[in-house]
Amino acid sequence: MKINVSGHHCEISESVKEDIHQKFSKIASHFPTLIALDIIVTKEHGEFSAEVATKYEGTSIAVKGKGDVMYPAISQAGKKLDAALKHRKGQLKGDLHEKPSVTTPEIAHEIIQGMDLT
Repeated sequence: MKINVSGHHCEISESVKEDIHQKFSKIASHFPTLIALDIIVTKEHGEFSAEVATKYEGTSIAVKGKGDVMYPAISQAGKKLDAALKHRKGQLKGDLHEKPSVTTPEIAHEIIQGMDLT
């Protein structure tokens, strides 16, 4: 899986990149069909935010983590991404199951309409 990391108003050092690759490699092992992640780390008004965007099984998924320190913001975004991907995977698996058929009994007026009363 390819991870694109960029910083906005902050510098992305090698240790930050290593931490990001370590955190998101776990997600890659759980969801092998993920191709790429785009991660943008931003610092605004003394607060860090990490935005993660990806496409999974035809759906765009984007999450955002915030914090006063960069590493917890990245960790929060990783947890949110994992939860969003699990939710999407559950939706896809749910669509594979056969839907239950309607088992409601016929209503009385439908039965009467079908009867020959002459």
